[in-house]
Amino acid sequence: MKYSVFIIAALLIAAACIAGCTQQQASTQSPAASQDTIKVGVIASLTGPASNVGTNMWQSAQVAGEKINAAGGVTLKDGTTKQVKLIVGDDESTQAGGQKAATKLITDDKVDILVGGYSSAVTSAYEQTIAEYKVPYIVTGASSPIITHRTDIDTSYVFHHCPTTDTYGEYTTQFIDEVVRAAVNKKLGAPSDRPFRLAVLYQDTAFGKGVQTAVDNTIKTKNLNIVLVSQQSFKMGESDFRTQLTAIKAAKPDAVYIGAFPNEGAPAIVQARRDIGLNTIFLNVENNDNAQFYKDVGQYGEGAVIESRFSPYTAPAGAVAAAQDEFKQAYFKKFGTYPDMMGASTYEGVFIAAEAIKQAGTTDKATVRQTLTTMKMPQVIEAMKDSTISFSSGFRESSFDLWMEQLYPDAAAGETRPKIVWPDNLKTTEFVLPSWYEAGSSA
Repeated sequence: MKYSVFIIAALLIAAACIAGCTQQQASTQSPAASQDTIKVGVIASLTGPASNVGTNMWQSAQVAGEKINAAGGVTLKDGTTKQVKLIVGDDESTQAGGQKAATKLITDDKVDILVGGYSSAVTSAYEQTIAEYKVPYIVTGASSPIITHRTDIDTSYVFHHCPTTDTYGEYTTQFIDEVVRAAVNKKLGAPSDRPFRLAVLYQDTAFGKGVQTAVDNTIKTKNLNIVLVSQQSFKMGESDFRTQLTAIKAAKPDAVYIGAFPNEGAPAIVQARRDIGLNTIFLNVENNDNAQFYKDVGQYGEGAVIESRFSPYTAPAGAVAAAQDEFKQAYFKKFGTYPDMMGASTYEGVFIAAEAIKQAGTTDKATVRQTLTTMKMPQVIEAMKDSTISFSSGFRESSFDLWMEQLYPDAAAGETRPKIVWPDNLKTTEFVLPSWYEAGSSA
């Protein structure tokens, strides 16, 4: 019995030693283990008015990270291989939340590179932190040009993988002039020189004002035969647009261009047609090419137009079609729905981050930033100019191929679905004015 007690005691001591040694070994291995990963911080709006799109961005980043790691991770020039570790920061759809998320990712989580950013107002609010800590940041959603054009702070570590409001505002306005104006004149039997009557409903932020400014500048600089008959603003996250829409209807527009998030654009269209009787063409910014938008707008989405570069429900024929489908199916398998455009660019943002670190051969932030300035890589899932992802020398902006799509009823889906109507080399059908469409005036 005495010997048994001694034996038990000895075993307990040995077990304690083994546990202690194991714990000490684990603690000494932790730094080494952390060096085997590339920490990619993803800033997204998981809560607040932009949470629909922000969640899509974060989920798309996860699909990208899993694909990169499943393929073996990122191999550096010295032959070492690292796995991608994603860490999300919720900007809460607010400037204060964005500042908190960016600071935590940089100072606490010590990320190697950042991806994401949706609201331009929120993203621009924490750019000073990016400048202070000099962390490479691939912005995949905030579309105001101020993100890289501003001169009050150093934006040299910020790279814009998203068309700006200048770009798609001009593109949409040209589409209105070339396609919609001609269709309205034909319907009215009006002369070709009849001025097109356009109204703008825009979010009162850098993003929305950017859309408004781009429309106005395009009309003036290109001397387009378009007159702005009403320009109405609203606060981010607003849900009742009846006052603005009533003023717009009184101005008798031929079409309304909406600079809004999906959770704003869908109810605006529903209220316009259902409550105000504004039966016109509604043109929408690309971020509305979102599965939830199609659900929310319902039957009232018929005839609406979205400027796009990635859609959950269509794709242009060509090199990226298969890659887009693979991404959509992987996303659907994991989350049970389809990704949107902001998700697509964030998915690509993770690949860009991985490629930049691979080509730099290090996670040193200054070296990675320099690599991004000259890096060229094949397009991933979105059609890029020259089929290549690169950043302009002036403001570090990438260049996309865009298209315009119109929404048509789909009986099987019980919702509308998009078809590409412009430009000519990509379109699958012609733009049409719905039978219920009402022009602003015949004069």
